[in-house]
Amino acid sequence: MTSLVQGFSKSLAMTVLSEIGDKTFFAAAILAMRHPRKLVLLGCLAALIVMTILSAVVGWAAPNLISRKWTHHITTVLFFGFGLWSLWDGFMEDGEAEELAEVEAKLDADRKANPGTVKGGNKADDDSKKERQPFLTQFFSPIFLKAFSITFFGEWGDKSQLATIGLAADENPFGVVLGGILGQALCTTAAVLGGKSLACQISEKIVALSGGVLFIVFGFQSLLSTVES
Repeated sequence: MTSLVQGFSKSLAMTVLSEIGDKTFFAAAILAMRHPRKLVLLGCLAALIVMTILSAVVGWAAPNLISRKWTHHITTVLFFGFGLWSLWDGFMEDGEAEELAEVEAKLDADRKANPGTVKGGNKADDDSKKERQPFLTQFFSPIFLKAFSITFFGEWGDKSQLATIGLAADENPFGVVLGGILGQALCTTAAVLGGKSLACQISEKIVALSGGVLFIVFGFQSLLSTVES
């Protein structure tokens, strides 16, 4: 039970500090301004849940392929590496809205390439039309698939995904999955409901520095802990 709670709390804290101000956070906020919020939220959450479970499975399987001693040491190095990476990003951050502008530019380019996807000023009409559609039709709509694909591939190879793999290799994988899913749900819901106004108020520098400190703490905790045989 203790290992479950520890894995849950570590995963929750790591996920929240990694995802707030992340590219996928900004993407969810911008998509929610242009499309029905429910579909954007469902698409983003589905992608993040799938990614969290896949990462945890990889982390859980790692000690069965490599000795637990080595996976423990690799996880420790990952924590310190991600901590230094996040601290570097925080200290070198030269503009709060730089990442938001980058994501917005990519989504604008995609909208111009697919002009039929969204018609400006019709979000309310689009919402009402979606409400009248069958649930499964909404679930597999282009908007849902767009939110899913942008989020899934945006998270692929991200340090939060690699950190989840490391956590699952060193902690209770069920706790890691539960904490990760709750953290993803909190961040994505905040992005979708808060929109661009919330995204603009987030200090990427503070988030990056806080995440860096958290990873360093995890690294020291992992370094000082004993390896179970």
